[in-house]
Amino acid sequence: MLIFKDQLHRIIQIPTVPKRIVSLVPSQTELLCDLGLEDAIVGITKFCVHPNHVLASKTIVGGTKQVHYNKIKALQPDIILCNKEENAKDMMHELERIAPVHISDIYTLDDSLELIKMYGDLFDVTDQSEKIITRIKKSKAEFEDFIALKPLKTVAYFIWKSPWMVAANHTFINYMLTLNKLENVFSKAQRYPEINIETIKKVPDLVFLSSEPYPFKQDHIEEVETYFPDSKIILVDGEMFSWYGSRLIKAFDYFKDLNGMYY
Repeated sequence: MLIFKDQLHRIIQIPTVPKRIVSLVPSQTELLCDLGLEDAIVGITKFCVHPNHVLASKTIVGGTKQVHYNKIKALQPDIILCNKEENAKDMMHELERIAPVHISDIYTLDDSLELIKMYGDLFDVTDQSEKIITRIKKSKAEFEDFIALKPLKTVAYFIWKSPWMVAANHTFINYMLTLNKLENVFSKAQRYPEINIETIKKVPDLVFLSSEPYPFKQDHIEEVETYFPDSKIILVDGEMFSWYGSRLIKAFDYFKDLNGMYY
C-alpha cells in the first residue's frame, strides 16, 4: 500500500501507482501532460483546454463545479485530482465514494512547486517533475532580476462583470501581482469580492481585465475607461496569472512583455 498526503494534509492510500487519472482542474491537466502522463488521463473537465487536443481525446465529465458522477465511476479511475478553490466541497465528498481524491491548495509559487513534486512522487515521474520545477525556478529568478529596479505601481484585477468582481488578498492571482511589483488596491479584501465599481476610492495606476473566467475583450476597455479615465487599462491573459502548474514556465516571459506595456 502506498501512502501520500495532499495539500490539505489528508492521508491518501492507494495500492499501486495510479494508472487511470481523472483531473477536474484545467491547470493540473496541463501539468499532467507535461509530466508525460497524458495517456494515463481518462477524464477531464470541459475547461481543460491545454494541450488543445485533449478535449477531443478524453472523456469530458462536466465542469469544475458540477460533474457527472456516473461518467466518472464508469471510467474506473485510480485517483481523482481536485483543487480546494475550484471544486465544490460537497462534490469532493461524493467523489471519494468512487476513488481516492487528491486535493491541491495553492496560494504561492512554493505551493505550486510543492504540488508538482507531489505529482512526481505520486505518479512515479520524479525526473520530469524536477525538470519542470528547475525551469520554473530559473524563469522566476530571471524575472526578478528583470523587474528589480522597476517602480511599484497599483492595480485592480477584474475577473467578472455583472456583478463586477476582482481578485483580492489570499489568492494566487494576488501573489502573482506582487511578484510583478504591483500593489493590489483590493488587498484588504479577501478572495474574489463583488464591488461597486462606481465607488472605488483609490484610483489604480493600472486596471487589468482578465481573459478568464469572464472573457473580457477589447470593447470592455471603453466601458471600464468611463470609471477609470486616469488609469491604463490592459487586457491580460488570465491563465498566466492563475494557472499554477507547468504554465508557470511561460508566465514569466509573458510578464516581461506585459511589463513593457505600462513602463
